[in-house]
Amino acid sequence: MSTAPARAPEPALETVAIIAGSRGRRRRDRSVDPIPWWLAVIGVAVAIYFILPTLFVIPMSFGGQGSFQFPPKEFTLELYRNFFTNPKWIGSLLNSLLVAVLAASLATVVGTAAALGLHNLAGRVSRLVRTLLMVSMVTPAIVVAVAVYVSFLQWHLVGSIGGYVLAHAAIGVPFVLVSVTSALGGFDPKLLRASASLGASPLRTFMRVTLPLISRGVLTGAVFAFVTSLDEVVIALFLRSPTFQTLPVQMYTAVTVEVDPTIAASSSLVVVTVTLLLLIPLLARPAKR
Repeated sequence: MSTAPARAPEPALETVAIIAGSRGRRRRDRSVDPIPWWLAVIGVAVAIYFILPTLFVIPMSFGGQGSFQFPPKEFTLELYRNFFTNPKWIGSLLNSLLVAVLAASLATVVGTAAALGLHNLAGRVSRLVRTLLMVSMVTPAIVVAVAVYVSFLQWHLVGSIGGYVLAHAAIGVPFVLVSVTSALGGFDPKLLRASASLGASPLRTFMRVTLPLISRGVLTGAVFAFVTSLDEVVIALFLRSPTFQTLPVQMYTAVTVEVDPTIAASSSLVVVTVTLLLLIPLLARPAKR
């Protein structure tokens, strides 16, 4: 006589599955600590502190050319028209864009190469080199500006496009290094050996295997390097010349030397442009399946 165990009915099995799933969800929910109320308040306060100036500057950019007024008495595009028609403003904008593109390109190449090289090293040498490359990020801007000015003065680079590009690339390399290093954290070195075993050259392996896997980190670093160069003013003040100056320097001059309300329009354009550029790495994030 067989003694096979009786099978549970299907509704009972479904009930057990539902109970197990609910318990698993409760267990996962308990593993995530809720955000304390005081931390949420601090986060909101910091966000308001950073956003509040734009709530004043952007409405003021739609006022007249007389003076700074908030709220503006009339909403016009006169300040924006003056920004795009005045050779002084539009020239400094084109100079900033040119320097930012060249500096970001150079910083991306150097920072990516440094990240790949340091990824293959270990020990004190790797930590020492990484620390040296990160010095410009933690050093006060005025110290870097004085060092750059003294050095470039001897090399006859003050006031030249090459001087701006080299200086801005130097302060942009740490951002690329951090971003690409983070992307390399999940990179499997076995893929390189597999590519080499199939006869691919190192350059082809980098272009077809390594670069696609770290492309998001490279793009993020390039965006931060571009934004850093576009917004840099301290070094640009030391390197400026009567024939070449960037938009941040022109904005600084419009506040300290002359009272030009056009700076409200230029500031609004910079804020909107930088915000859109910083959203690029988020939009480039691959969709979850």
